[in-house]
Order: sequence, then structure tokens, then C-alpha cells
Amino acid sequence: MDPVLRAVLLSWDWRPEVIIPLLTLGLLYTRGWWRLRQRTAGSRQRRGVVQRQHMTAGWKLASYWAGLSFIALALLSPIDVLSSQLFFVHMIQHLMLIMFAPPLLLITNPMPVLLWGLPDRLRYPVGNGLSRLLHRESRFRNGLRAATVPGAVWMLWLVSIVAWHDPFLYDAALRYQWLHDVEHLSFFGGGMLYWWLVTGAGPRIHKQMSLTGRIAFTLSAVPPNMLLGIVLSFANEPYYTHYLAVPRLWGIDVLSDQQLGGVIMWVPGSMMYLIAALVLIARLLQGEARKPALTAEDWGKVGQVRSGK
Repeated sequence: MDPVLRAVLLSWDWRPEVIIPLLTLGLLYTRGWWRLRQRTAGSRQRRGVVQRQHMTAGWKLASYWAGLSFIALALLSPIDVLSSQLFFVHMIQHLMLIMFAPPLLLITNPMPVLLWGLPDRLRYPVGNGLSRLLHRESRFRNGLRAATVPGAVWMLWLVSIVAWHDPFLYDAALRYQWLHDVEHLSFFGGGMLYWWLVTGAGPRIHKQMSLTGRIAFTLSAVPPNMLLGIVLSFANEPYYTHYLAVPRLWGIDVLSDQQLGGVIMWVPGSMMYLIAALVLIARLLQGEARKPALTAEDWGKVGQVRSGK
């Protein structure tokens, strides 16, 4: 095996500040999922059974762990080591934190399941505390709702994406580990806020966007993401001096590396939003298909309304 490849594959960074939170969240979710599943099996109340069956579907447990796994791969695996050597690997790392992990976590609507994963002596006080914070008259809820309206979340997402690809900030993040961590937190946090609105996961403090609105919101991420990818893909010179000073791996020169990273952001990155929009469009069409057909009398009423009678 190529000694460089061997060294890379063995370069795992066992950071406790990453591992402990991920394992804690994973175990809490699994415990809550299992407890709800057990209660479903023994419950006779139909409404409660249906709600818990939805929360304890097997795919949700798999999706939640997949989201945590993408975070672990992005921050602990050789991907993190290679990101300081190859620009295109850094782009893959960013996709994992912005476009892979957040939707996989949030489509499970994890908040109630995580609460059920807590020990009883903690679950009730934590649940009551959250209820007070998120009460309709709570200042915290009102402030959070005002700060996370779709326009503000979209702008925060855009600024985080564009700002961190500024050559000065990008090189500085690779030079200082603490700044690199801030970069990753802003990517993941911005991604979580964006996909929170798309998925409609709890806590639901906003009026639920219609499916049409969520489709438009999801698609609004495509143009700026594509534009940044295109700029990087067709660049005639390297923008990031950090990569000029590090050894080049596998014969990939700096400019080709940057162009490949741009293509990854442009095509796979944009496709994630397009796929999400297609899923929402499918749900919209399914909802329309379930509507009962209009009778002749109903069509007559529609005609009267349109004619102003």
C-alpha cells in the first residue's frame, strides 16, 4: 500500500469534545426510541399508539445514527486530516456538516425522543423547563421566533457559506484550530437552522410553512451554492495560499484541486437541495391525489365563483 495512503487511513483524531456529545446524543435517542417502542407495544390507546409508532419507525433510528456518523466522519476521520492538504476534501467535509448530517437528524423529529431518553428524574424537570421557555408568551420563544424567520435563516446560511470561502478567512481557519472549529460549528449550526425550517421538526415555534413555501425555500439555496461552485470551478489561479505551502498528494496540483472542489460544491452540493425539493414536490402531489374528485355540482359552484355569480 502507498505509504502516504496508509498514513492517511490511520489518521483518526479521537477528540473527546466531539466523541462524548455524539455518543451521548446517540445513546439518549436510542434509549428514548426503545422506551417509546415498548410503550407502544403495551398501549391500548389508539391515538397514542399511532403517534408513537410514527416516532419509533425503524428508519428514524437508522437516520439519526447516520446523521451522527456523518458528523463523526467529518470531524474525526482522515477526511479532517486531508482537508488541510486537499481543497476538494475540505468541500466534502463541508457537505457532510451542512447538507448530509442536519437533514438526516431533523427528519426524525428528535426532540421528543431525546426527552424520553433522559432518566425520569431529569426528563420531567427538563421537559417543564423547555415548556416554560417555549410557552407562547415567553420572551425567549418570541425572540427565537423573530431571529429564525425564513429570511433571516436564509441570510445566515448564505453569509456563513460565502464568508468562510473568503481567501483570508479560509486560510486563517486552516492556520488556527480554534477558528477551524468555529467554522465547522457555523456550518453545522446554519445547516441545522435551514433544515429545521424545511423539515418542520420540533420545537415548532413558527407557523408551519406550506409545502409550496418549503419547496421554494429549499430551492432558494441552489443559485448561491451553484454560483460559488462555478466561480471556484472556472478559476484561473489558486485563491487559497495555504495549499501552496503544503505537500501535494497523489500528483494533484493546487489549481486542479481547487477546481475539483468547486465542481463538488456546484453539482453534488446543489443536488442535495434539488433532491429535497423533489421529495417535497412528491408529497405535494400525493396530497393532491388524495383529495376527492369534485362532483358535477361542485364543478358548477367553481364555475359560478370564477364568473363572479
